[in-house]
Amino acid sequence: MVTMETLVSLCKRRGFIYPGSDIYGGLANSWDYGPLGAQLKQNIKAAWWKAVVESRQDMVGLDGAILMNPRVWEASGHVATFNDPLVEDAVSHKRFRADHLIEAWIAKKDPESTLVVDAMSTEEMAAFIAEKGIKSPDGNALTAPKQFNLMFETSTGVTEKGKNSVYLRPETAQAIFVNFKNVLTTSRKRLPFGIAQIGKAFRNEITPGNFIFRTLEFEQMEIEYFVEAEEWEQHFEAWNKWMEEWAAVIGLKTDHLHRLEVVGDALAHYSKRTVDFEFDFPFGKKELWGLAYRTDFDLTNHAKASGEKLEYTDPADNSRKVVPHVIEPSLGVDRTLLALLVSAYEEEEVAEGDTRVVMRFTPQMAPVQVAILPLMKKGGLPEKAEEVLASLAGIARCDFDVTGSIGKRYRRQDEIGTPLCVTIDYDSLEDNAVTVRHRDSMEQERVAIADIASYVVKKLV
Repeated sequence: MVTMETLVSLCKRRGFIYPGSDIYGGLANSWDYGPLGAQLKQNIKAAWWKAVVESRQDMVGLDGAILMNPRVWEASGHVATFNDPLVEDAVSHKRFRADHLIEAWIAKKDPESTLVVDAMSTEEMAAFIAEKGIKSPDGNALTAPKQFNLMFETSTGVTEKGKNSVYLRPETAQAIFVNFKNVLTTSRKRLPFGIAQIGKAFRNEITPGNFIFRTLEFEQMEIEYFVEAEEWEQHFEAWNKWMEEWAAVIGLKTDHLHRLEVVGDALAHYSKRTVDFEFDFPFGKKELWGLAYRTDFDLTNHAKASGEKLEYTDPADNSRKVVPHVIEPSLGVDRTLLALLVSAYEEEEVAEGDTRVVMRFTPQMAPVQVAILPLMKKGGLPEKAEEVLASLAGIARCDFDVTGSIGKRYRRQDEIGTPLCVTIDYDSLEDNAVTVRHRDSMEQERVAIADIASYVVKKLV
């Protein structure tokens, strides 16, 4: 498996992901998506949106605000319960998550342990740390664990006295719940139906890290799927299956994907059942996506707090009003992108002593789908290449590259995952044909320029 150091280096060198605020020395755990990364991110979101909204009659979309009335987060339970256990190095005052330190100690000292760390209270963590003599990574004593709220607090208003506290949303789901009544009224959907949203969320993590895996701001693709209470299990299993299938469609290595049934006190306060989809990252098996059965927790709490009735009226019986239960498939865009990078990366020996790096993205996910490569910068080849490029406009995502030898350009395109390279040579001026080189097999074939558009469409399906 590729190392994180290799992946991070490739991402910066080729324009997938840059360190945030790089020219000022950066900002810890912030990242900017470069030209290729921005396109890859867009491809993920577009594929998800098409699959869950545009291709289904039981789904609609929403784009909720990042800033919401603070009462939303009180009703949802985030103000009271959205916490992580924080400890500090008594000497350096560096902050760490107590549960992560305990898990690391167990993995090293007692790998057969069945202790569920997520189910431990703060007091139990404190006792465990003291009993086992767990130290900070620097070898120093730790302070007692305390709960640290993960929400970013800010304020609105123009004067100091007129300011009001608000939060940057820690998840996108609540915008869906508070708009349930509006969406139901305007869309006239019948149960079961879902509301999907893609958007930024913010969490003041104690220990962000591992590249883009855990950051302070991130993007989510979430669905709240509203169902009859007695039908929740069948819908839960349907989404369970769908998430696994979609992983394969976008090109994730399915043998790296694992289901974890979350049990007991490790369940979130709103969940009756949760399945985490874990992925084998270079830094270990970690959560990629989540699927939760939220019961009627959110709609019921928001109805109580707001005074609004958040009910569904049965069209077959107007006297029957129910509060739907909810299945929530939640997928992180950034973690999905990281898993795609890990899945696509391959080093392949093409000849003795000669190894190429190739990113085997699916054609749908590849940031660049076709590279147009005039063999030389002169002799009418760039002009002929421009004609080929124009014929592919709107059909494929194209790159036009005239720099370096053709061999180096092929390798450059392999490294960013371009499925097809189209080379225009001097014969092209005579026979009006081009050489198409395939990324995965490196095989080449001659194709008439008149047929290149239809040829590309077939190959990129």
